[in-house]
Amino acid sequence: MHSDDVVWDTLGNRQFCSYKITTKTQNFCRNEYNLTGLCNRSSCPLANSQYATVREEKGRCYLYMKTIERAAFPRRLWERVLLSKNYEKALEEIDENLIYWPRFIRHKCKQRFTKITQYLIRIRKLTLKRQRKLVPLRRKIERREKRREEKALIAAQLDNAIEKELLERLKQDTYGDIYNFPIHAFDKALQQQDAESESESDAEKEDDDEDMDKREFVEADDSDLSDFEDMDKLETSSEEELEEEEEVEKKASHSKSKGKTPLKGPARRKRPYIEIEYEKETEPTTKTKAA
Repeated sequence: MHSDDVVWDTLGNRQFCSYKITTKTQNFCRNEYNLTGLCNRSSCPLANSQYATVREEKGRCYLYMKTIERAAFPRRLWERVLLSKNYEKALEEIDENLIYWPRFIRHKCKQRFTKITQYLIRIRKLTLKRQRKLVPLRRKIERREKRREEKALIAAQLDNAIEKELLERLKQDTYGDIYNFPIHAFDKALQQQDAESESESDAEKEDDDEDMDKREFVEADDSDLSDFEDMDKLETSSEEELEEEEEVEKKASHSKSKGKTPLKGPARRKRPYIEIEYEKETEPTTKTKAA
C-alpha cells in the first residue's frame, strides 16, 4: 500500500535520494516535476500522492496533475493539460483544474507559471534583437594562409623581374636570331608599349588643345616699335645697294662687249674709288743738357 509518510521517511529523513543536492544552508531537488525546486515534505513529488506542477515544452506551458487513483499505472500517472497563451485565461484554467486541491499547490502552480511566462517573453525579445555572433578564429589555418600569400607574392615579383630582364635582353639582341621565349610575353609587352604610346599621344594632344585655347592679346612696347623701324631701314638700304651693284655690272658688261673678249671665270666687280689722306705730325726735338 502506498504511504506518503513512509516514502518521505525513507528519502527525505537523511536518507539517500538521487535527486537531492545538499548544501551548507539548504537542500535542493533536481526532479523535473518538482514544483519549487526545494527538497522538503510539501514539495517532494515522490512523497505526495496528490501533486501538481507546471512545465514548459517548446514554448508552450502545460499543467501536470497526479492523483492516488493512477498510482498503480505508471504509464498514466500524470495528466497533462495545455494552458492558454493568454496569461489571464491560463490562470483561470489552473483554478478550474485545481479547484479542490490544497491552496499551497494551487498558489505555487500560479507562481511557477508566471516565472515561465516571463522568461519566454525575454527569449522572444532576445531572438528578435540583433546579437553579435562569436566566431572562433583558427590561428593555425590563418598562419598557413598568410605564409602561402607571402610566398605567392614573392614568386609573382620574381616572375615579373625575370620577364622584364628577358625582354630587355631581347631588345638589345643579346641572344641573336634564336628566340625561345613564350609568345604571350611579347604580346603583353607590345600591348603595354602601345598603351603607353597612346597615353603619351593623348597627353600631347590635350596639351596642344590647351595651348590653342589659350589666346591672348598683348599691347606692343615702344622698344618693339623701334625694332620694327630699324628693320625697315635695313631693308631699304639693302635694296639700294643691290640696285647700285646691278647698274655697275651692266656697265662693265657693255664696255667688255665693244672690242675685248670676255674673260673666263666669274666677272670681276669694280671697286669704288676711295681717296685716302695721311697726316703726319712732327714733334720738335728738345735737347736736354746734363747738369
